[in-house]
Amino acid sequence: MIRKILIANRGEIAVRIVRACQEARIESVAIYADPDRHALHVKKASEAYNIGPDPVAGYLNAHRIVNLALATGCDAVHPGYGFLSENAEFARICERRGIKFIGPSADVISRMGNKIEARRSMQAAGVPVIPGSDESLTSVAEAIALASNIGYPIMLKATSGGGGRGIRRCENEAELLRNYERVLSEARKAFGSADIFLEKCVVKPRHIEVQILADHHGNAVHLFERDCSIQRRHQKLIEIAPSPQLSEEQRAQIGLFAVKAAQVVGYQNAGTVEFLMDDQQQFFFMEMNTRLQVEHTVTESITGVDIVGEQIRIADGQRLPFRQEDIQRRGFAMEFRINAEDPKNDFLPSFGRITRYFAPGGPGVRTDAAIYTGYTIPPYYDSMCAKITVWALCWEELLNRASRALQDTGVYGVKTTIPYYLQLLEVPEFRAACFDTAFVEEHPELVNYKTSRPTRELAAVIAASIAAHAGY
Repeated sequence: MIRKILIANRGEIAVRIVRACQEARIESVAIYADPDRHALHVKKASEAYNIGPDPVAGYLNAHRIVNLALATGCDAVHPGYGFLSENAEFARICERRGIKFIGPSADVISRMGNKIEARRSMQAAGVPVIPGSDESLTSVAEAIALASNIGYPIMLKATSGGGGRGIRRCENEAELLRNYERVLSEARKAFGSADIFLEKCVVKPRHIEVQILADHHGNAVHLFERDCSIQRRHQKLIEIAPSPQLSEEQRAQIGLFAVKAAQVVGYQNAGTVEFLMDDQQQFFFMEMNTRLQVEHTVTESITGVDIVGEQIRIADGQRLPFRQEDIQRRGFAMEFRINAEDPKNDFLPSFGRITRYFAPGGPGVRTDAAIYTGYTIPPYYDSMCAKITVWALCWEELLNRASRALQDTGVYGVKTTIPYYLQLLEVPEFRAACFDTAFVEEHPELVNYKTSRPTRELAAVIAASIAAHAGY
């Protein structure tokens, strides 16, 4: 049985995994670089160990992390998301050293991490894929010929890419010529591979993904879908479950596609199969994420399934405790990624000290955060500092509750995306559940919000109130 887990990550996801360990009566081991010495996951874990002064290198040192796991008596490693979570070699090292990797096998990570291999696997499973190259491109001439055949616009993508990196849209041959070498360079720098491929660009699609769970006994289920269409520069901002834009027939179809995708590659543990839906309501496989997703919270909210808990149980060799027909959904949930960014300044990161912080509460509101009053957000990592997940029985109630929850949230000392989301929630198309991946760029006016009261003035009011009630 798994009795102790090393968490090979930081931030809010490390805190989330610590909580899952606590509920399972499992000890947790945190790791931290010098800038994270005072991080929340360090404070909450059973044990915590420094991995050096470099803010990033320690979290990417697979051998050192596994050695630490063994030295501290851990049975398993949870990679969270980002860093080494989709690194096949990390999973192989864990396997060789007798440590359970809480995720799929190294072979599956490798296959699904290669977009060409992933396309082939989906075609074998009968899952529709976007028209494009069946091999990595060998020259710009080959790219031009293929693009001419399938028609513009097209997308140039890194074969080993992900997270919105190594991807460029080309409207014509001139843009393809201009971007070809750029994508090659981005792929080489970001992923260590200069392999790229080409796909037809699905214009203004809906981005729909399906959460799956699969155990080591041949059982696989889906936990319904999430709508991730609200994004900026291929980075998700808001996620919704289930998608308010799908019919029940479409929901059943995409769920079936996702389970078939998991079964054909022999998937185990939690994963996400991502699709694009075009204006003809057709689904196309985009990629498979072989890890826990940031937005798993909305799926947990509508199904009641503890996805991180299930990850641990699956890695421990246990069977899924439910069949597909046992999984029911209830209501809608929406997650907001609270980024330390200034929307009025082209979303420039706003790192620094949190002078005051309070999380929202009330019915149907969940907060996953790595911040607290006095915490300093370091400039070395992703700008997301918290996630607010809101649940309600119906879509309209969800929108109103989300607005209330965001207004209840206080993050002072840095700029955040909260005012931007409050504006977005009032856009008629969004309230009517009619949006696609172009929504953010088509609404540039959302950054022109006004704050009802200056931050310094509000902070002074709060401080005065605390002082006045100090004796209570």
